[in-house]
Amino acid sequence: MRTDVSERDRLAQADSGEQPWRAWGPYLAERAWGTVREDYSEHGTAWDYFPHDHARSRAYRWNEDGMAGLCDDRQTFAFALALWNGKDPILKERMFGLGGDGGNHGEDAKDYWWYQDSTPTHSWMRWRYHYPQEEFPYDQLVRVNGQRSRNEGEYELVDTGIFDHDRFWAVTVDYAKASTHDVCIAITVSNRGPEAATLHVLPTLWFRNTWSWGMPNRTAPVIEGTPGRLAGTHKSLGDLTLVGEGAPAALMCDNETNSQRLWGLPGRSPYPKDGINDFLLHGMPTVNPAGLGTKGALHYELTLRPGETRTIRLRLTQGDAVGDLGADWDTVMRARHGEADDFFDEVIPSAASDEEKSVARQAIAGLMWGKQFYHFDVKQWLVGDPANSPPPPGRRYGRNNGWWHMNSFDVISMPDPWEYPWYAAWDLAFHCVSIARVDPGFAKSQLLLLLREWYMHPNGQIPAYEWSFGDVNPPVHAWAALRVFEIDGSKDHDFLSRVMHKLLLNFTWWVNRKDVGGNNVFEGGFLGLDNVGPFDRSAALPVAGVLEQSDGTGWMAMYALNLLDMAIILALHDAAYEDMATKFFEHFTYIAEAAYRQGLWDDEDSFFYDVLRLPDGHKVPLKARSIVGLLPLAATTRLTSKTLNRLPSVNSRVRWMLHTQRDYGDVISARRLGGADRRQQRLLSMVGQDQLLRILARLLDPEEFLSEYGLRTLSRSHLEKPFTVSLGGSDFTVGYEPAESTSGLFGGNSNWRGPIWMPVNYLLVQALREFAEFYGDDLKAEYPTGSHVKVPLGAIADDLSRRLIALFLPDESGKRPIYGATELFQTHPDWKDLVVFPEYFHGDNGAGLGAWHQTGWTALVVDLIFELHR
Repeated sequence: MRTDVSERDRLAQADSGEQPWRAWGPYLAERAWGTVREDYSEHGTAWDYFPHDHARSRAYRWNEDGMAGLCDDRQTFAFALALWNGKDPILKERMFGLGGDGGNHGEDAKDYWWYQDSTPTHSWMRWRYHYPQEEFPYDQLVRVNGQRSRNEGEYELVDTGIFDHDRFWAVTVDYAKASTHDVCIAITVSNRGPEAATLHVLPTLWFRNTWSWGMPNRTAPVIEGTPGRLAGTHKSLGDLTLVGEGAPAALMCDNETNSQRLWGLPGRSPYPKDGINDFLLHGMPTVNPAGLGTKGALHYELTLRPGETRTIRLRLTQGDAVGDLGADWDTVMRARHGEADDFFDEVIPSAASDEEKSVARQAIAGLMWGKQFYHFDVKQWLVGDPANSPPPPGRRYGRNNGWWHMNSFDVISMPDPWEYPWYAAWDLAFHCVSIARVDPGFAKSQLLLLLREWYMHPNGQIPAYEWSFGDVNPPVHAWAALRVFEIDGSKDHDFLSRVMHKLLLNFTWWVNRKDVGGNNVFEGGFLGLDNVGPFDRSAALPVAGVLEQSDGTGWMAMYALNLLDMAIILALHDAAYEDMATKFFEHFTYIAEAAYRQGLWDDEDSFFYDVLRLPDGHKVPLKARSIVGLLPLAATTRLTSKTLNRLPSVNSRVRWMLHTQRDYGDVISARRLGGADRRQQRLLSMVGQDQLLRILARLLDPEEFLSEYGLRTLSRSHLEKPFTVSLGGSDFTVGYEPAESTSGLFGGNSNWRGPIWMPVNYLLVQALREFAEFYGDDLKAEYPTGSHVKVPLGAIADDLSRRLIALFLPDESGKRPIYGATELFQTHPDWKDLVVFPEYFHGDNGAGLGAWHQTGWTALVVDLIFELHR
């Protein structure tokens, strides 16, 4: 039954529990092979244990993958698109790419697809894919990338020439919800080639395999296929029906492993997971003639003239009633698309340009499509399943062996559904800031999720990511919670209180575990900034000693201020929080003062550096000017006289600190008028006015950090003068690399040695805005350095925002910096307006690098657009 409500109404109904509008969504991963969850090897060789070649034939244990996928929030069923151009050696059921062991710069997807649209409740979604008409060059991509060194660029699909003369299919999939469990689907196929061509289109429905692992009370469901119809029955889900227009053949097999193909052993079914592939491509008897199975596809064979377009109508419904594919289908499609337009017209600032609005909408679409059902019971994974052979004994002492308590069964925002199809704690925090602009309820639920008992370690650590839950990500959860709270109207104090209670445990974990000397400087190790220094900070040091980190210390100073801000907000409603406010006020002052006392600040260079403290007390500063030394700027907040007057204990403690603890008082500014209401306020910051201006002289220097498209993560001065340190008889060097790294640290798939990264740029822009709120137009900095032009800090923050936003916008010649020198993406009408949100960007020309569908934290461009046009 069709329900006409606005997207705002649907969100309200979903948040209140009145209607489960989020129950179905694009929660299907785009890659499940090569992941930790599916890896049962002894030494954690995930890419080897479950390679792409196995994916079509081997049942997944923990999740599923597919193209343009849809599933329920428990992934009981999955729906996705499969294609065959008549020439490929396999069905195109999932995106292809290279693992960390196959490319010259880490994981790399080789197909081209885009998330064009999605409302927060997924009432309307659009996805686009360009599929070559000639044979997909799987072997060529593997061979050439394997031959390339890290000094060469990645060999991409477009480099093979396969898209020359427009020999490709443009495939678009639209979803429109008629109700919470009734979805109209349009698959639109266009022949862009110069000749008539044939494409096989196979919308596919299957049940996730939960019955083959020996778990109790798990019976296999069934799907019955008849022409134009797949009717499924599942013990917990009930009835599920996919209908397609016309009378396409229903091809049925089972979501079971083809053990015969993989290992030469008898399998559980004569019609295994790759049965449709083998039947269609090789004529093998691998689809069930009885029309039954747990996986089925409707087979459409379309022959189109050059330039011709055809749309296939489908409808997926839970329950007995099945909607039609006629007038009601048309009405639903038009209504949901129109409601999506209305929603985004209301949400995105009207002052933004049309191009900025388009970028924001596509970035939001990427965030929405980046949600994924994530299932991982670590204990079960470590000990193995009853129906399978026990895992190698070494697994119990290997990866994630200290995280037995973790049991994930949730829809989670992912960094990237192919390259990073698992959550990462600090990525997710950044995602939530932009998500809050359209769906604050989901953003808040995500931040709370990782603090729940089945995620957070009993010792208080927040899990980092599945390759190593015990790695240390920067502590940005409190910062993100505050931003989401503010974006949502600064009224959900229950949310803020719940977050703070759990973060008290995490803050304590940091203090107890990552401050080895108890001196208020921190040794976080990895901290997400892999490949930023001369050696791997998460590994053993090359010599005995302790690495005291400027970024770790800056992160913790920022964390203390975030918790101070939380406590103040809550104390204004509940006096019990005032004691917490005084605690975090003092803890911040201790950390900020220690950064100077322990030698992290270099007064001669006007910069913060990591310092290697040797056992004899000698200190070796690691004088690489990088984002490590800029992050202390983010540890900044303001205390207004209005707040201090309402919180006498905090006010008293500030006065006491200023009068009796003068060493610590240096991080508390004098009072001045500021802010929108021109009240007296104090600034709490790791840097005073003098240090701020000296750091900004480097930050805003085009020969160091300032690029045309934002801030580099390593000073460009290290291009000619790489930093080298000699330790233990070896030299360790870091030099400016604006694009992919030539270092093999972290598998070569991460690079903070020069490119522009959105999250740290965003934090520094926010810090400048905070300084501007305090100093107003009274404090100006030379911008750019060397220009002899002084600019207020707020104007600098605005201009940096414009530079970052410009990465995605057409320039005066109509070209988007993210697409670099790839002419096809820059000028072709089928490609140029399809925007991706890469992991990071070339430090000199802004070209997109790394994971191209990263979206997650790169979607912070949404918040930059909102802030710029506030």
